[in-house]
Amino acid sequence: MISEQIINGPQNAPHRALFHALGFTEEELKRPLVGIVSSQNEIVPGHMNIDKIVEAVKLGVAMAGGTPAVFPAIAVCDGIAMGHQGMKYSLVTRELIADSTEAMAMAHGFDALVMIPNCDKNVPGLLMAAARLNLPTIFVSGGPMLAGRVDGCKVSFSAASEAVGAYAAGKISADKLREFEEKTCPTCGSCSGMYTANSMNCLTEVLGMGLPGNGTIPAVYSERIRLAKQAGMQVMELLKRNIRPRDIMTPGAFRNALTMDMALGCSTNSMLHLPAIAHEAGIELNVDMANDISDKTPNLCHLAPAGPHHMEDLYEAGGVYAVMKEIDKLGLLDTGLLTCTGKTVAENIAGSVNKNPEVIRPVENPYSTTGGIAVLRGNLAPDSCVVKRSAVAPEMLKHTGPARVFDCEEDAMQAIQSGRIVDGDVVVIRYEGPKGGPGMREMLNPTSAIVGRGLGSTVALITDGRFSGATRGAAIGHVSPEAAVGGPIALVQEGDIIDIDIMANRINMRVSDEELARRKAQWKPRRPRITTGYLARYAAQVTSGNRGAVLQAPEL
Repeated sequence: MISEQIINGPQNAPHRALFHALGFTEEELKRPLVGIVSSQNEIVPGHMNIDKIVEAVKLGVAMAGGTPAVFPAIAVCDGIAMGHQGMKYSLVTRELIADSTEAMAMAHGFDALVMIPNCDKNVPGLLMAAARLNLPTIFVSGGPMLAGRVDGCKVSFSAASEAVGAYAAGKISADKLREFEEKTCPTCGSCSGMYTANSMNCLTEVLGMGLPGNGTIPAVYSERIRLAKQAGMQVMELLKRNIRPRDIMTPGAFRNALTMDMALGCSTNSMLHLPAIAHEAGIELNVDMANDISDKTPNLCHLAPAGPHHMEDLYEAGGVYAVMKEIDKLGLLDTGLLTCTGKTVAENIAGSVNKNPEVIRPVENPYSTTGGIAVLRGNLAPDSCVVKRSAVAPEMLKHTGPARVFDCEEDAMQAIQSGRIVDGDVVVIRYEGPKGGPGMREMLNPTSAIVGRGLGSTVALITDGRFSGATRGAAIGHVSPEAAVGGPIALVQEGDIIDIDIMANRINMRVSDEELARRKAQWKPRRPRITTGYLARYAAQVTSGNRGAVLQAPEL
């Protein structure tokens, strides 16, 4: 064991002295040292309950013969960071989380790890760390929030965002806006739709790194405490059997994750995070795989914002394993893969039952015969862009309109809220990519404002930034190359006609190659918006969205 190198022998008496200062007994120091990575804080609703998860995990580890020790991981609430400069710091925390977890784990000689994340960048950041460290590791999340209720209907966080647009358009009163404010987020937990946090927690199950229920058991249910105890015990079994993340997160596991991404209708942000996690596992995951997989994979779930169901409904219908069991009827999953349960995918899902065919459509009656996410290409995005196809109105799957061009989110918001965006427009928000932002801000506020003003079925939005999992509508993000490096999105001019054909995976502007070359010759890089601190260092090293916005290692 790794911990023996820093604890055993007379030469390590100084180390043991420091462990004794922590209150550890000699008996505890004879056991495997298990790091508990806690993302608990008091500013993120999805993380306020993680202290209870931590205590349960610690108990599970101790019951199974390990010695648990807790250290922290940061987490940003994307909802609170939304719409201001704070959002520049959201995606970039993914790398901070991975790096700091690596540093803590390596510095203190842990034998195994239990990761306790919950929200958007926190989950992939810890999955990246797990793949990088390759110590026996298991995940248990903080769990999803229960849905709120307004006018007798279930609602989630996106309803509050869209209510702002409806209020600005005079469609609802200030009192009704206040009601949405007070009732959409009724409990702790990750917001109750299939947003990025819940997408990644569900995909953690699919990858094999979390126990069944990791993605769907509500945060406030006692069952989640029991799950945490089981995770603490199971990590000791992984250590005993020397099962490590790279034994689990194989190319086949990532293909399974992309397949289930399509079936579940996950957030477009998964198309940033899965390649980044795979990269840390030594696997190059090309986003073009998504279309091949999507062509074969039916979309079985329409959770908010794509439809009326929420995470609690998916949980009650049988959870992620029940969806996997449906998809496996088509032979689309590699079910021989090892998982953190110590069993194969096939063994894990064998007893799963679809308890509600309205929430989890049978494969014979899908929402669509193709998957929830599409990757588009064309002269506007030669290296690709991404859309959550399952959340697009049918009439917007093919759209042509004039470009309304903005060089930052704030300018676009002002135009939308003042009524200057009209039916048929294609809103283009650029210089918000990984380098240009920097930080690739989410565009929930503009998309929610468009939907709230009743334009969701007539207006498209294209950006080199990204979208919240709460976004719905014809919202196309991750445009690569981004504007900051001279990608074609930087060359779009007001009024250019843009053609979008989501089913054909195409996005083009009606501008000749000769005219684009002329504009490119005249284009000049913009001065960076931020020139100091972490964001400046991040902008200097980050790659494009189609590569997962991973950091490029400096050449030695």
